[in-house]
Amino acid sequence: MKIGCPKEIKPQEFRVGITPNAALEAVSHGHKVLIETGAGVGAGFDDSAYEAAGANILGTAQDVFAQADMIVKVKEPQAVERKMLREGQLLFTYLHLAPDPEQTHDLIESGATCIAYETVTDRSGGLPLLAPMSEVAGRLAPQVGAWTLQKANGGRGVLMGGVPGVGPARVAVIGGGVVGTHAARIAAGMGADVTVLDRSLPRLRYLDDAFGGVFKTSFASAGNTIELASQAEMIIGAVLVPGAAAPKLITRAQLSELKTGAALVDVAIDQGGCFETSKATTHQDPIYEVDGIMHYCVANMPGAVARTSTIALGNATMPFMLALADKGWKKACADDPHLLAGLNVHAGHVTYEAVGKALGLDVMSPEDALK
Repeated sequence: MKIGCPKEIKPQEFRVGITPNAALEAVSHGHKVLIETGAGVGAGFDDSAYEAAGANILGTAQDVFAQADMIVKVKEPQAVERKMLREGQLLFTYLHLAPDPEQTHDLIESGATCIAYETVTDRSGGLPLLAPMSEVAGRLAPQVGAWTLQKANGGRGVLMGGVPGVGPARVAVIGGGVVGTHAARIAAGMGADVTVLDRSLPRLRYLDDAFGGVFKTSFASAGNTIELASQAEMIIGAVLVPGAAAPKLITRAQLSELKTGAALVDVAIDQGGCFETSKATTHQDPIYEVDGIMHYCVANMPGAVARTSTIALGNATMPFMLALADKGWKKACADDPHLLAGLNVHAGHVTYEAVGKALGLDVMSPEDALK
């Protein structure tokens, strides 16, 4: 199979879909790897590293899309990239379609088969291709939130760990999954007073057993959530419904109950955001203010630490990429129901129920897509 990897073109996105190590693995399996020149530079991989791995360097993204049987990326294809997709071509990347009707329409029109990293599952019910970036984003969230809290950035002017005689910042982390757990650990490590909220009592019990004393836990009822948010200097939104639009946890009306200059960090912004006032921002212009509350809503947070993120993502995606290339997508998905769960669009049809429900579109079952 010809596996293509174009350079990411989303603003301030420095990751790359295939590392030189992944390219070497694919070449050793007998596949041809096509890399757009400069694709890996942002993550610290120059063209020579790919050439040493046996990959071919092509001059433009158009060359990659035209020649490749499978396109491997990091972020969802931008409008100009979607126009280059063709019928029968395989796309393997993050998609986040539920809040993005334009992208969904374009992928349907392309006739391509599109497998989304974020809905591939594992035997334990986890999301193995989302987890590494959730870990990165979770660990970044308190860091960027602390920067947002600085007075020069419009924030409340509170130091995360306080100083002797002055209490630490209070941080409410809404969601106790991968993002929330990593966010809470880092925020607590910075000296903050941290509470994690979740609706799953088993998850809260696990967090309390594993991290008791490091941070506190609380049940995420609506009343409890706004009560703890109103006491916090930083609120980290870390709630994800796989493949679906994120639920809105704090409304605009409720912003008046928060502390002026408090920081909202919305890690769920790729799925539409979990605060009503969230809108996607970039690393170049990451924060904005609504009703005195500072919002950090960068849609590709892990791109800020591109090398770490690229290697972590590449480690997770490589086995699936090789399965798709070795077997073809139909056999690979038929053999692995967890990979089949990643199928979001095929041959002009949405094939993921949560996306269809969010956008009001008819859905073809993934099993029917295999026929």
